[in-house]
Amino acid sequence: MLSLDFLDDVRRMNKRQLYYQVLNFGMIVSSALMIWKGLMVVTGSESPIVVVLSGSMEPAFHRGDLLFLTNRVEDPIRVGEIVVFRIEGREIPIVHRVLKIHEKQNGDIKFLTKGDNNAVDDRGLYKQGQHWLEKKDVVGRARGFVPYIGIVTILMNDYPKFKYAVLFMLGLFVLVHRE
Repeated sequence: MLSLDFLDDVRRMNKRQLYYQVLNFGMIVSSALMIWKGLMVVTGSESPIVVVLSGSMEPAFHRGDLLFLTNRVEDPIRVGEIVVFRIEGREIPIVHRVLKIHEKQNGDIKFLTKGDNNAVDDRGLYKQGQHWLEKKDVVGRARGFVPYIGIVTILMNDYPKFKYAVLFMLGLFVLVHRE
């Protein structure tokens, strides 16, 4: 039985091996966090990688596609560009295409977005009374993607037990693996 084998392996470890494995696990987690922070600095985006969560951008992007983002301040927003933005009061960012741009005489830019697969623009998604997005709402702009690899993230969000099982198995692997 799998669980008994795991317990036997843990019991056979001496304290030094167990501390080493826990330290190894901590190093993996901290390395992942450092890589994420490094990507944030290089791309200028608070979230340099996002997963497309709906079919609103089909056929360009499908549910589960992994997007790579940049958000350089000096790059102007253009019509047709795919942006990821946050709306006040919603925690999940939205991936849609810039439909129209409105530039004021003082240089401020406002823009309207729409999902490629949606019948109407996004004004219904924006907060009450907001008709345009501003540059401050943008999390990033799509620069590349990997198809369907983000489906694991969607599965973990849709099925929390699956997420805990995967995390448990990864932790178990790190603790038991003896290299």
